[in-house]
Amino acid sequence: MGLSPMVQPADVDESVIPGESPKDMVERLALAKAGAVAEDHPDALVLGSDTTVVLDNEVLGKPESTNEAVSMLQALSGRTHQVITSLGLIHRASGREVVDSEVTEVMFDKLTNARIKRYVAGGSPMDKAGAYGIQDDQGAFFVRRISGDYYTVMGLPLNLFYRTTARAFPDLIAE
Repeated sequence: MGLSPMVQPADVDESVIPGESPKDMVERLALAKAGAVAEDHPDALVLGSDTTVVLDNEVLGKPESTNEAVSMLQALSGRTHQVITSLGLIHRASGREVVDSEVTEVMFDKLTNARIKRYVAGGSPMDKAGAYGIQDDQGAFFVRRISGDYYTVMGLPLNLFYRTTARAFPDLIAE
């Protein structure tokens, strides 16, 4: 796409606002992350992204403890959930910003408590929404099937990024 990405974490409060839908939450956070970084880089096209796991309309964010990680994985075991990833793109110099989202359904195998505890003990789930990473060497084994974009579950839906960027910022990228 002709882009030379630079990674810069954004310090954004990721608290859930009561009554906010999961999709609205990740879109708000993706734009907030992009906006925080765009303040320092007004001439750059800035991408912010946020991902959440949703089970029965409940947001499963990043676990705050190993016990919470175990509980999340037990809840996901043998069930289908949604992963929502939103992209916020901001170019301050032109005053343009856009946000878009992708939803993918993920079905988990039935997981034993021993399997869950072994995974959690490895530390991987602690920085991931829903307490798992589909790209992890163990987390990938939990997933029986997906319906949608694999990269949405990883946290950066590349096709959505390409389509959204090409539509909203055609003058800033190489086709």
